[in-house]
Amino acid sequence: MDAVTAARMLDDREREVVQRLGRLREDDDSLRHDRADATADDEHDPEGSTLSGEWAQVDALRRVAEAERAEILAARERLASGVFGVCERCGGPIADARLEARPFARFCIACAL
Repeated sequence: MDAVTAARMLDDREREVVQRLGRLREDDDSLRHDRADATADDEHDPEGSTLSGEWAQVDALRRVAEAERAEILAARERLASGVFGVCERCGGPIADARLEARPFARFCIACAL
């Protein structure tokens, strides 16, 4: 895979992650607002899931998105240093199809298993 294509894929993926992080921040802000307006005992809310449960889910999704963004930044460094698409374990090439699915992949399919 050429560097221009790799950079474009990383740009596209980072744009998606940044948008996802924005939505998650909005969800977090909304939950904080709802929690401030709610009673202290949301664990017994008959309406369904608790605010605490929803907050934990949003926080977990945010952490995953932030970790993916860090992986994208590391992939940009590998691209700049000329080792993008090279497996960190065996030194072989990472298949283009894998990089299309996970442009920040560090390992070839065999080594990722």
